[in-house]
Amino acid sequence: MQRQRAEVAPPVALTIAGSDSGGGAGIQADLKTMEAHDVFGTSVITATTAQNTQGVHGTEVLPTDHIADQYTAVVDDFRPGAIKTGMLATAGVIETVAELTDSFSGPIVVDPVMVAATGDRLLTADGEDAYDPLVSDATVVTPNADEAAVLLDRSVSDPDQAREAAVELVEMGATAALVKGGHLDGDVVVDSLAVDADTNVPEPTDIDATVDTRVDRSSSPGTIVQFKSPRVRTDGTHGSGCALSSGIAARLARGETLIDAIAGATAFVGRALRYGLAVGNGPGAVHHLVDLRERAERDSTAEALESVVSRLDTPATRPLASGPGLAVVGATAYADSPSDVATLEGRVQQTPDGVTRARGVRYGVDTRASRVLLGPGSHALTTGLPPG
Repeated sequence: MQRQRAEVAPPVALTIAGSDSGGGAGIQADLKTMEAHDVFGTSVITATTAQNTQGVHGTEVLPTDHIADQYTAVVDDFRPGAIKTGMLATAGVIETVAELTDSFSGPIVVDPVMVAATGDRLLTADGEDAYDPLVSDATVVTPNADEAAVLLDRSVSDPDQAREAAVELVEMGATAALVKGGHLDGDVVVDSLAVDADTNVPEPTDIDATVDTRVDRSSSPGTIVQFKSPRVRTDGTHGSGCALSSGIAARLARGETLIDAIAGATAFVGRALRYGLAVGNGPGAVHHLVDLRERAERDSTAEALESVVSRLDTPATRPLASGPGLAVVGATAYADSPSDVATLEGRVQQTPDGVTRARGVRYGVDTRASRVLLGPGSHALTTGLPPG
C-alpha cells in the first residue's frame, strides 16, 4: 500500500545576489546554506559572474527591470520570511533593490559585498556611495572590516574600531549592524554587533559552545554584543561571508532572535571553514552542507558501533573485553564535541557465554573515551577505555 503524500511546509527565505559560476559563493552558496538550515531558498539574480576558485573573469549585470520582475514573482508567490542581499554590483541595482524591499515587513539582512575572496571587485565605485537607503532599511547589515571602512569612510583595523563602526552604521538607520572581524588580526575572531536603543535584545539561548556571546547593555545608546570564536586557519574562505549572512537570514525566517541567529550562523560558518572543500585549483571553498553531511552519516556510524560487539565475540578477541570491559565510541568525520560522538550504552564485557551485547547507541554522552576520540586527527572507531 502506497503512503499518501505528506507535504512539508518549511520556512522560506530570499537571496538577492549575484551568481557564482564556481558554486562557492553568491546565490549558489546562499541556497545551499538555507537548505542546510531546513529553509526553502528562493533567489533574485542581480548579476552573473564567470568565476572560479582562482578569480572573477567576467561580470554581466542584469537589467534592473528584470531584477524587479524576479522579485515580484518570488514575493507574490512564496511570501519569504526573511530577505538577504549580497552582490548588487552597481548603484542602479542597489537603488532598485532598496525600492523593492522598502515595503517588505520581514527581516532584511544586508551584506554589502564589494570584493571577492580572490580580491576581484564586485561593486562599482558609484555603488559604494549608494548603500545608505538600503542600510537604513536593514534589520542587520553585515560588512567585514574593509567594507565597513568603505561605507563609513574611516579606518577599521581592530576590534575597538569595529565596535565603533557598528555603532555608526546603526546611526545611519540600520536596526543593527554586525562588523565582522575575520579580516582583522588575532587567533580569536571578534564580530561586533550594535543594536539601536529602541530594539529589545533578549538574552541569548541555545548558543553553540564554539561561540562566546557577550551582551553589553551598559553602552549608550543601544546594546553592544560581541561574538568571539576561534580563528580557522585556512585560505579556503571563498563563500564564508555569503554563508554567514544567508545563515542569519535563514534563522530569522525560522523565527529565531537576532542574537541567536547570528551566534548560530557564526558557529555554522566555523564548521564550514573547518571542513572546507578541496575543489578547483585555488584555495577551495567552504563546506556549506557540512551539517547535513554530518547528520546523514550518523546512522552508518551507529551501525558500525553495533557491529563491533559481534566482531569481538570470537575466541581470539573475547579477552579484550575482560575485566571492566570496553567503552566503545565512534563519530563521523565532522564531529566537533561530545554531543557529536556516538557511544555504545553499557560496557562491552566478556562473560562465560561470550561477549555481552550493548543496549543501544546514544549520541552526546561525555566520557573519557569520547574526549580521546575528538583529539587531533582522530575520527576512527575507538575502543579500550572504561567509561567515565
